[in-house]
Amino acid sequence: MPTYKQFPLADTAEGLTEADILSWHVKPGDTVTVNQIVVEIETAKAAVELPIPWAGVVTELHVEPGQTVEVGTAILTIDVDPGGAAAPAAAPAAAAPAEAEEEMKPLVGYGSKAVVTQRRARKGAAPAAPAAPAPAAAVVAPPAPAPVAPRGGYVPLAKPPVRKLAKDLGVDLHALTGTADGGVITRDDVERAANGTPVAPSVVDSGSRERRVPIKGVRKMTAAAMVQSAYTAPHVTEFLTIDVTPMMEFREKLKKSREFAGVKVTPLTFAAKAVCLAAKRTPDINAVWDEAAQEIVYKDYVHLGIAAATPRGLIVPKVRDADSLSLKELASALTALTEVAREGKTSPADMANGTITITNVGVFGVDTGTPIINPGESAILCLGAIKDQPWVVDGEIKVRKVLQLSLSFDHRVVDGQQGSEFLADVGALLADPAMAMTY
Repeated sequence: MPTYKQFPLADTAEGLTEADILSWHVKPGDTVTVNQIVVEIETAKAAVELPIPWAGVVTELHVEPGQTVEVGTAILTIDVDPGGAAAPAAAPAAAAPAEAEEEMKPLVGYGSKAVVTQRRARKGAAPAAPAAPAPAAAVVAPPAPAPVAPRGGYVPLAKPPVRKLAKDLGVDLHALTGTADGGVITRDDVERAANGTPVAPSVVDSGSRERRVPIKGVRKMTAAAMVQSAYTAPHVTEFLTIDVTPMMEFREKLKKSREFAGVKVTPLTFAAKAVCLAAKRTPDINAVWDEAAQEIVYKDYVHLGIAAATPRGLIVPKVRDADSLSLKELASALTALTEVAREGKTSPADMANGTITITNVGVFGVDTGTPIINPGESAILCLGAIKDQPWVVDGEIKVRKVLQLSLSFDHRVVDGQQGSEFLADVGALLADPAMAMTY
């Protein structure tokens, strides 16, 4: 007989509470294998692909792309024994409440749990004789009425908590018109319906020159982190303008060298190396304020964050132990990091536990900025655009390659002297890469 299992949204080992469904890689009727990728979700940090731990035939997808789903919510139903009997076209999670649940098993590759439900016998049916326990990997469902398809194929758009509220209040979601953007049904919509207050349909002005986009995913996480940082760490920002003509000349030499053949060396590469070297001379810049413990934690390693613009917003992946890498190794690591970030494939683990960050606004032609420190760190360096500008050299005005740096730091950890010394060190290393020999 058909054996149905429900695949819940997994916690991707980062304390996840909810995620957005980005896209399905399967559809009802598809045959899947163990560990096949079936869905891509977006958490507050990154896009993550989830594999399914069973083989079988997909019978139903319970959520649509774009919906936000709580961890543990069933998002897909699969028949793991399609050859047992003719299975219905769909086995919705709400077709019947689960009367028996198997202990949930870990999802392969993640710390999540999978739910297996057994359909309730029809009312009035004679009690079945006790049967031998089914194997742990499967629960055989007794015959059940064919599931009722949604009215006209319409699936109400509502988050799981709103669906639960509607169920508790006896409100039919199919009868409601959502007032939120995109026709999503809200708690207020359900409560008004329960109180007998008519819900006015949302009106969209076709001639409007405005559009509204829900705040979620990476954008939501970034906003919360920046607000937290801005209101908890006393920011100080200092600026330094330097002549980086020697650095750009050195870059051209490296391009022609056999050692760096095929390696992409950018101004960011030099800045990353300079930050690692300068942090050794000013360790406070690589420390962090622990408010709960009332301690300053000094890090004897540099996990260098690189702010990267992606289609889903700003993220900050880390180069682990960047201080132990050579210039060539740093260049390769930065290239790989940015490529993965642009593809939206940076994992949550790759964005955690940084010690200091570099943001490069120069790629947009911007001269400088006053960056906000990432939570859990004490400083962030901003690189501006490198431009040809007049510069005094040996008493004469010449056209040189000029760069503006800015450094924001947490004044609880880093005093003005320490911040200034660090910024001056970074500037000296960029203005004359040979200075690295003295560090």
